[in-house]
Amino acid sequence: MAARTADSEATRAAILDAARAQFGQQGFDRTTIRSVATAVGVDPALVMHYFGTKNGLFEAAARLEIRFPDLSATAPGEVADVLVPLFVHLWRPDGPLLPLLRAAASNRAAADVLLGVFTHHVTPGLAPLAADRPEERIALIGAHLLGIAVARSIVGIAPLVDMPDDALVAWLRPVIAHYLTD
Repeated sequence: MAARTADSEATRAAILDAARAQFGQQGFDRTTIRSVATAVGVDPALVMHYFGTKNGLFEAAARLEIRFPDLSATAPGEVADVLVPLFVHLWRPDGPLLPLLRAAASNRAAADVLLGVFTHHVTPGLAPLAADRPEERIALIGAHLLGIAVARSIVGIAPLVDMPDDALVAWLRPVIAHYLTD
């Protein structure tokens, strides 16, 4: 019985990996249960068995397990050095944030998950560093990061796509510090 459970867990994980990749590359509308099943080499009925619907598959694929770092001892001028690499990792082509970015404009569930990232992780993590009005300051940081993610990973603005991650951190360091303190 343990082997069957392990196989089903591995199959479910493979389906989620394929779904994340397709939702990230193609968006919600162009990804299908059949295309995900084909990528994994399983029957579409198995995908439906595990996730019920395409929305159920998307919601499972879009769940984010973020370990937001403790920034309480971080100077505002150094927050970008921690925050930007975290988000670059999340919005990479196979990362869990990219499907949400693609779908958030037209799918309320995706927008809610994305909003939850900022509500449950970013805001509490950065609020102690804000000079005042933390919700507004952190909303500006979130909007800035999301805008860069869209420009870099979805729209494909060449200078941002080609920019090394450490250069992106250097450009954003004073901006994020400004949002927190000025």
